[in-house]
Amino acid sequence: MKKQESSITSLIAAFSRAHHSQFDAPKIFDDYLAQELISKDEFQSIEDNMVQGIEFFNKEIAEKYKGNSRKLLKWITQVQLAPTPLARAAYCERVLQNEIQLGVEQYVILGAGLDTFAYRHPHLERVLEIFEVDFPTTQAFKKQKLQEASLSRINNLHFVAMDFTKQFHSQPLLDQGFQYKKTFFSLLGVSYYLTKEELASLLDHLFALVPAGSSLVLDYADESLFSEKGISNRVDHMVNMAAAGGEPMKSCYRYEEMEKMLAQSDLLIYEHLSPSTIQQLYFQHRTDYLSAFETIHYMHMVKK
Repeated sequence: MKKQESSITSLIAAFSRAHHSQFDAPKIFDDYLAQELISKDEFQSIEDNMVQGIEFFNKEIAEKYKGNSRKLLKWITQVQLAPTPLARAAYCERVLQNEIQLGVEQYVILGAGLDTFAYRHPHLERVLEIFEVDFPTTQAFKKQKLQEASLSRINNLHFVAMDFTKQFHSQPLLDQGFQYKKTFFSLLGVSYYLTKEELASLLDHLFALVPAGSSLVLDYADESLFSEKGISNRVDHMVNMAAAGGEPMKSCYRYEEMEKMLAQSDLLIYEHLSPSTIQQLYFQHRTDYLSAFETIHYMHMVKK
């Protein structure tokens, strides 16, 4: 993700969550506050752009639903945009809630964008310190959005401005009150854009700050990323759109390769969800277009 594009990217991700919350049933992940961070004009602009670009995604669907913007938007959102953001958020927050029961005191969201966790869980204000790490431009954008939505400041929410994808620095976290305590990290929608060396280095730096028992959830692409087409060529579209946007996807992993890399940082794989497992957990028996994205896996890792 480029700095100048980070706000747009976070806005589209929030749009996917908001659209799901408003129009889909049953809910995979109900981010009912996401729509509060998107203006009516922004929402309409994203809808228009998606519908106008339907032929890129699927010419048959473009012809079948020509003139029906609601059905076109549903197809694009459910097939291409929403599956991974919804399911990985649902998984991550389920793991986090369990980790809180096991004594986690800090939550670091790497690449937070327009995340709404802190505002959806005000009861955790005295239980969990939350640190959102993202580009300075994205954080300024989010603060503006929070103000426009009349969402007041939360005492346990801390903003840490940093391009952690290039070089991680611990001092900005420490300056916001981060301590050597049991911590949960989330790294979602990021690993694909890092080289393997960059991801390994980031994990090393993160877990040097925390005690044993601290953990992280991430999503990653498997070794079929650049060969798998997926439903309606959606995997191929994802890879091509990233490249066209100037931020190509760089890395994919075999499970054994990920296991070896994590072991070098004293991390154990606690849980691994393959696409088929994700399908069973979050998309089973649906009658709409939503389904687990091919090639994308989720992993929960713990420091020894």
